[in-house]
Parts: sequence; C-alpha cells; structure tokens
Amino acid sequence: MKFKKVAFTNRNGYNLAARLELPVDQYPIAYAIFAHVFTGNKNLSATRHISRALTMDGIAVLRFDFTGLGESEGDFADTTFTSNVDDLMAAAEFLETHYEAPSILIGHSLGGAAVIFAADRLASVRAVATIGAPSEPKHVQHLLRDKLEDIQAEGKAMVHIGGREFTIKRAFLHDLNSKNMFKILADLRKPILVLHSPQDRTVEIENAAQIYHAARHPKSFITLDGANHMLTNKKDAAYVGNVIATWVSRYIVQEEEEPLRTDRQVVVRLDNEPGYTTEILAGIHKLIADEPGSVGGNDFGPDPYGFLSASLGACTAMTLKMYAKRKKWPLEEVTVHLNHFKRYVDDCHDCEKSNSKLDHFERVIELEGDLTAEQKARLLEIADRCPVHRTLHAEVRVDTVLA
Repeated sequence: MKFKKVAFTNRNGYNLAARLELPVDQYPIAYAIFAHVFTGNKNLSATRHISRALTMDGIAVLRFDFTGLGESEGDFADTTFTSNVDDLMAAAEFLETHYEAPSILIGHSLGGAAVIFAADRLASVRAVATIGAPSEPKHVQHLLRDKLEDIQAEGKAMVHIGGREFTIKRAFLHDLNSKNMFKILADLRKPILVLHSPQDRTVEIENAAQIYHAARHPKSFITLDGANHMLTNKKDAAYVGNVIATWVSRYIVQEEEEPLRTDRQVVVRLDNEPGYTTEILAGIHKLIADEPGSVGGNDFGPDPYGFLSASLGACTAMTLKMYAKRKKWPLEEVTVHLNHFKRYVDDCHDCEKSNSKLDHFERVIELEGDLTAEQKARLLEIADRCPVHRTLHAEVRVDTVLA
C-alpha cells in the first residue's frame, strides 16, 4: 500500500499523529477512519492488517493515535470518551479538508463505541463497522475494577492495562457513565456491521447482541469464531478487513475514476510495515506476494519463486490447450505440477562459486482426454515451446534505473 505520515490538530490544539494508507493502483473509491482499542495505538498488528485488506480493495484508511497515545500529543490522563469522539471528528475534518470526507468509520473495542457516536454527527458517513465493541462505553470500567474505589475517592489512580501504566481520573468515569449508546443506535439510521468473537473474554459476545438488537436495519453480524479480542492472529485480522471491504461495497457509491497511469505492465510496491507482504498490479489484476512465516513474512501470498513457477505452469497449460484446440484434439484438462530448487551443476569443479548452481524446475504434466500416445508425446514436446519456457532458456537482460 502507499502511505503518508500526516498529522492534524484536535479541538484542544494537540497534534495527533496519523497514517493515511492509499490503494496502490487507483484513486480511492472511499475514505475510512479506523479507531483503535482503548489505550492502544494506530500501529497495532490487527489495525495494520485490517487496513491493508481495505486498501487492497480500493479504500483509503486513516488510522491515528488518540490524544496522549502513540505519537500524538497531549496527556492521556486528561482524556475522556467524549474527547475520543472529538478526536474522530477532527480526523474527519482533516480528511474532508485535504482529501475527501470519510464515508466509512471502523472501530475496534472502545474505538467501536466511539465511531458509533461519531457517525451520529457526521453526515458524510454511510457505513459503520465495529469489532469487539462494548454495547455501552462504561463497559471499559471492568478493566479498572481493582482501582474504581481509589479513583472515586482520590480523584485519580494509576492502573495497569496491557502491561503499561495509565492514570485514570474521576472525570473519565463520569463521562463514560453519561453516555447512552442505545439511544444513539436507535436514531443512527446508517448501515452497521457488528463483528465479534464468541471467545472474546475482554468484551463478551453479549455486547454484540445488544448492539445488533438496538440498531436499525440495515444491520449485519459476523461471528469471528476462534479469534481473540485483539485479533492477534493476523489471519483473523485480514479476514475482518476483507469482510468489511466486501460488506461496505453495498453502501458506497463508486464513481468512475481515472486510474493511476503507468507506462509499465506491472507495478510492485512494498512498504516499511513489518513483514514482506507485497502488492502487485499486473495490468488490471491485483495480486499479493509474500514470504513464509519462517523468514519473517506473513504468508499472505506466494513467494517470488512461487509466482515464477506459476508463470511457467500457466503458460504451459495455455500453450497445450491452444495447440490441441488448433489440432482439434480431445484435450479436456491440463494440470501442471511444478517444483523449483537450485541444483549444483553436475560437473562443477568449484561448487562454492555462485554460478555452480542452476535453477531447476521440475514439471509434471497431467493430460485428461481421449488422447492417443502419439498425441500425448507431441503435447509433451510442445510444452517446451511455451513462451515462458523459452524466456527462461533465453539470455535475459534487466535494465534498472531509479524513477
């Protein structure tokens, strides 16, 4: 994905750090704002993977740190749920001023409650998605239960959340208890998608049921069976992003936009996010390349040699079909199995040299159809004539320049 580090000012004059992620191949079909979990930040693993899935589907995502968290200015101790909603409003104003007003709000945990309140105030928002959200903001008090009496008595107390210390003030609790989310939901009249795991031990699944029943149609619920509250399994987070992208397409009006142009056939982009998940635009087709987890990748797609093998296999199958069709032979199906590895040259004298190994492709072809032995033998010969096979055997030159 493409991204820009941006910042905007909230109503209290603090600069809030943000990251705007954009589709690699087109102008965004819509802009979304992502609200992170309570005491979290914009760079949590789940937030990153959900955003990536959305940008792959053409949706730009602004994810930012709430006041006093991550890289944003301000003191978290002075924040409230109301100030979180105000931060969301500031984020929306930033997008509207510099890009386009947000039409999608997505919130995780308490951020899910915050986007519901913000959506009620933002006319541009056409769809809302919550992930593991509480049905009432005051639900977050269960994280503070050991310190609630101290906060009420002393006006503030230090609490431990997620292995970190935060100061929580009495005003924060009073603000939480003043919010009636059920009334907001009853009056919202905007499409809402509720995603929640039945195994969530931080915000129980009953919260999802209460949100769903309080909301008006159109409303949808997706169970995240097996996922934990923080979506620490990257596959769960990617699934959430893909589901939201598909669901929201029903509510976002997509105007015909002029795509970003390039005089190249393929565009490949890899950003500085952890891992090696790489976006590919081949013509009009979107692909993902990656590395396996054993070498630090996310395993969201084939590795580069997997694509190279696939290219040889696809070209082989297409060439055989074209040839059989021209000959009017009864070829019904072609399956090509491939392995790629490096093998030492049989007669190498110095096997430590880099050119002592050859790239070796093992190709096994299955042919289905009422073919004679002679026809099968001929098709096996034709397999070696496919264009990619010839390219691999030809002298290849790659000219590389800086853009």
